[in-house]
Amino acid sequence: MNFGLSDKQLSLQSMARRFAEREIKPVTSKYDETEEFPWDVVQQAHALGFMNLKIPREYGGQGLDNVSASLVTEELSAGCAGIANAIGVNNLATMPILLAGTNEQKIKFLRPLCVKPNLAAFGLTEAQAGSDVAAMRTVARREGDEYVLNGAKWFISNGGVASLYTFFASVDVDKKSKGITAFIVESNTPGLSVGKRTAKLGIRAANVSEVILENVRIPVKNRLGEEGEGFKIAMKTLDSSRPEVAAGAVGIARSALAAAIAYSKERVTFEKPICDNQAIQIMLADMATDVDTARLLVLRAAWLLDQGLSPTLEGAMAKCRASDVAVKVATDAVQIFGGYGYLRDYPVEKLLRDAKIYQIFEGTNQINRLVIARELLR
Repeated sequence: MNFGLSDKQLSLQSMARRFAEREIKPVTSKYDETEEFPWDVVQQAHALGFMNLKIPREYGGQGLDNVSASLVTEELSAGCAGIANAIGVNNLATMPILLAGTNEQKIKFLRPLCVKPNLAAFGLTEAQAGSDVAAMRTVARREGDEYVLNGAKWFISNGGVASLYTFFASVDVDKKSKGITAFIVESNTPGLSVGKRTAKLGIRAANVSEVILENVRIPVKNRLGEEGEGFKIAMKTLDSSRPEVAAGAVGIARSALAAAIAYSKERVTFEKPICDNQAIQIMLADMATDVDTARLLVLRAAWLLDQGLSPTLEGAMAKCRASDVAVKVATDAVQIFGGYGYLRDYPVEKLLRDAKIYQIFEGTNQINRLVIARELLR
């Protein structure tokens, strides 16, 4: 076993950390309060190469391995999970194209995302089809050399700001998952509109909204894979993205731990800093251990992807563990801050709000635990 990072990975990690410290952290409170989309930070991230991390260089991306992408995601998320989400959704949204797209599709749709700070979105979830993907009601009807898409997608990160969408729709709802098919849709396609933007507990800088499809016509050549292969493409995409999502949760937890350590040294009660109290020391020790175990699970899952091995079990483990750790560590950080931790003047209440969504998106932790059990029992 080699737990060391390469010189290139260490350099990338350091660059991402500096970017988060200098460009993300100073504006975190602003975007959390206003819920504006952080276009200025997105543009800076693109210019410095922190977007489109896993798109191969031949299509204009960074061509990073999964371990390196996870390192970058942790650093950006340690700065602000909402801004990191806005920057990182391209990695999720483009994965179906990388997995199932033709070379022609990759050239046509991936290169424009890399040349400019254009955004993409992943359209799988619906109001009544979240964990139960097979229950989706968005349909795709073939008419000659075109498909006509009708339906609505919900909880779409980068919805409304994306120039490109990868949508999943059913060509036959009676076939359940076997009818689901994947499509590429450009945002300027007639019939595509953006519905309500959600008001959220956390990751408030991220743009999450409903996206509506009303008689959206796209050419057959915009289909990814064959009809009925969409469910498989979606599941492979989630296998690939879960380590990165888990890395984001580790970033939140790490920031909460750092804030708690710093505050425990500054806060004086009974004529001594509270870090001298064993009760606080035990909390910090458990928090640090949890953060480290979560990170190791993330790196293992990312490493498996880089070896061409299936990360289904390990990715689900990493996602569950890291998101649970993020919530627990952020909660403990608020406790260490005491009454001040409950105030918006201090950083930890935001970290707690941001952490919660990581137990929900990319498959709820309950669904991921079913994935883990299924893999164990196979």
